[in-house]
Amino acid sequence: MEDYSLIYDEINRLKEEKNAVILAHNYQLPEVQDAADFTADSLALSQMAAKTEADIIVFCGVHFMAETASIISPRKKVLLPDLGAGCSLADTIDAGQLREWKREHPGAVVVSYVNTTAEVKAESDYCCTSSNAVKVVSAVPEDKEILFLPDMFLGAYAAKVTGRKIHIWPGECHVHAGIKTEDLKDMKHSHPGAELIVHPECGCTTNLLYQGLNGGKANGNGHIKFLSTGGMIKFARDSEAKEFIIATETGMLHRLRKDNPDKTFYPAKENAVCKYMKMITLEKVLRSLREEIYEVKVPEHIAVRAKRSIDRMLEITA
Repeated sequence: MEDYSLIYDEINRLKEEKNAVILAHNYQLPEVQDAADFTADSLALSQMAAKTEADIIVFCGVHFMAETASIISPRKKVLLPDLGAGCSLADTIDAGQLREWKREHPGAVVVSYVNTTAEVKAESDYCCTSSNAVKVVSAVPEDKEILFLPDMFLGAYAAKVTGRKIHIWPGECHVHAGIKTEDLKDMKHSHPGAELIVHPECGCTTNLLYQGLNGGKANGNGHIKFLSTGGMIKFARDSEAKEFIIATETGMLHRLRKDNPDKTFYPAKENAVCKYMKMITLEKVLRSLREEIYEVKVPEHIAVRAKRSIDRMLEITA
């Protein structure tokens, strides 16, 4: 294992000198997670960005997350250590496409997953994350038509759980979409006693919701748990089980293993790796903090409108 102690020491020195905080998503490289002041899912990171008294936020995630932090905390300097850290899901819809979709459904309420650009959030009524999508959809008046974007698997999950009729944009995360029912069956065969935890962005979600893993029911309260990464952390901590199969990006396993050293975690698919999340290295975090690069700033006319959809989400989940 590589010794990062000197880099950690320098990062800690610079954080104190510059009144900076490091936020990291659960999918980041292990050594980046270990350097962070807070490691969490996108909802919790958004809330932390709003609460922190730091002058500088070094956001170890992907571009839309840094944008969200900038929207929530416009007076803070938000840095993204690598501007190339994008998102295949966010790229599936832009503001022009959303405006056209809205014209086809006048009066509809738009619920946008946090994995979207600031411009798309600005065209939306509500933002949501995987941890609160069901709660946000449920908060929409029942007489309103709903447009949900951009993840079709999370949208199908929200529709199934709430019983609401939802128009769903056909977008997907290339990593989560690649986790199939067959992958889970193989892992359950190898580890029959393990708890199965599935992120609702996964390509297997729709099939599991309607048929279960082996033809049985799977409603989130049975033998399959559909949880956000934040939900996975809480469930693994509280569960009496000793083995878990985790269906999401593999970076999640570092946090779970670190928090639960007496438990065993298996990835549902070994190569479920987001290349964008892994673009930020510890060396890039240090450089970003030292040189204060690369700042992510959302234009005010977009940020003001985007913040409304984020604020509505935070009010619902407060």
